[in-house]
Amino acid sequence: MDGQGADRGMRTPVGDADVPRMAQLFGEPSRARILMALLDGRALPASRLADEAGVSPPAASAQLARLRSAGLITVEQSGRHRYYSLAGAEVAAVLEAMAAIAPPKPVRSLREGTRAHALRTARTCYDHLAGQLGVAVTRGLLNHGALASVDGVPGLHRRPGDELSSPGRNNPYTLGPEAVPVLARLGVDLAAVRSRVTTTGRPLLRFCLDWTEQQHHLAGGLGAALLEALIANGWLIRPLRGREVHLTESGSAGLARCLGVPPQQAVKAEPLARHSATPDRS
Repeated sequence: MDGQGADRGMRTPVGDADVPRMAQLFGEPSRARILMALLDGRALPASRLADEAGVSPPAASAQLARLRSAGLITVEQSGRHRYYSLAGAEVAAVLEAMAAIAPPKPVRSLREGTRAHALRTARTCYDHLAGQLGVAVTRGLLNHGALASVDGVPGLHRRPGDELSSPGRNNPYTLGPEAVPVLARLGVDLAAVRSRVTTTGRPLLRFCLDWTEQQHHLAGGLGAALLEALIANGWLIRPLRGREVHLTESGSAGLARCLGVPPQQAVKAEPLARHSATPDRS
């Protein structure tokens, strides 16, 4: 080609989204296990992901290359090691949405049953809080005036057009009149969060329809800041592995005091040395 076509603004025709290709990437078992291992928002090394996927390191490296080529994961070099993470909240939303329609795996051990219960009770959804506790905290923010409904629908119920385990198309809530003092009691500086999202371009408020509860939980920049604050307070702890989070005794008391979250909704476990509140870099 002599380049004149490009000068005239000609472009290669673009067809429909290649859904089958993406479905194939998500559908291969070892790749799916890798993606699910990254769903808690942390960056993990290839050796750890090979262990999570149950494959050899060379096989994991091949799958990571395919996922990275497709734009589903990113990689960060740190010293001699490379750490992989999901490419963004959109990938996490797809994984959660598939979890909503996927049949449950049979529970073959007490350990598996305990973990499944823990995930439904409280877990991370990329970088914000989900599960029963995530919904309860969001409800507490609404009840205490930190959030307010803008569509006249009370509570956190599913709105028309909401897709399971996906960010809502329309934002049914806004900040309420008590947002600043309520969030401050939880350790969240709203002005600092506003400044951060202005810099990054991320929405301050987003809401996902929780796939286990089928009610809204808080996401967006404020949801991420709230999860960070609850961990920094020592109210939540994260295991070194997995997406489940555990509410401490002090966290149970604090959420009951600040948001009216019933203590019986909490998993009461005190922090242990093996737990980490920071992204895993092992």
